[in-house]
Amino acid sequence: MTRPAPIRVVLADDERMVRTALRAILSAEPDLEVVGEAATGAEAVSVVRDLRPDVVLMDVRMPEIDGIRATEQILATLDEPPRIVVVTTFENDSYVYDALCAGASGFLLKRADADALVQAVRLVARSDSLLFPAAVRTLATEHARARPAPPAWVAKLTGREREVLRHMAGGLTNAEIACRMEVGPATVKSHVAAVLAKTGTRDRTQAVIAAYEAGFLNAG
Repeated sequence: MTRPAPIRVVLADDERMVRTALRAILSAEPDLEVVGEAATGAEAVSVVRDLRPDVVLMDVRMPEIDGIRATEQILATLDEPPRIVVVTTFENDSYVYDALCAGASGFLLKRADADALVQAVRLVARSDSLLFPAAVRTLATEHARARPAPPAWVAKLTGREREVLRHMAGGLTNAEIACRMEVGPATVKSHVAAVLAKTGTRDRTQAVIAAYEAGFLNAG
């Protein structure tokens, strides 16, 4: 049987020791491959454009441009951008929430152990469930920006799509949502695609962030 291609990862952090530690952990896994590194935000944008990885581990605070601006530039300039996971010291940092709003698919604490790091990369690459849903909820509680009125897409969601979006926010996979709703996985996949289209978002994380910002999900 042919082994699937490894998940290609770029590491962006201004500390060489951090990059070295991340590379050692990820390179020990047969399904993960570190294909490049960057020491600044601007370098991260350039390296990602050249190498087209599947996942980027992006430090929030870096020289030249920070991880938030780097994330925005990568997502704005590539037709098929990678999944970006911001790496941070503090999980309730406003920078982290800004990075998620900018398009990052999740975040990871620098103190996370090796197993958590590896699983986070795999989960984000699959894009089948939300990374650390409870932490995303906490960030939304602290930092979501209130809107005077819900955006138009809220009224366009069907009842099933609303249910799916709430399950997405809870971190359920498509298979788990299918079991909970007693429908087939293909039906759930169709509902998820509709939610992304109506919210104008590229992945589950962005849809959930949009839902908190819209007041659709109670962040309190």
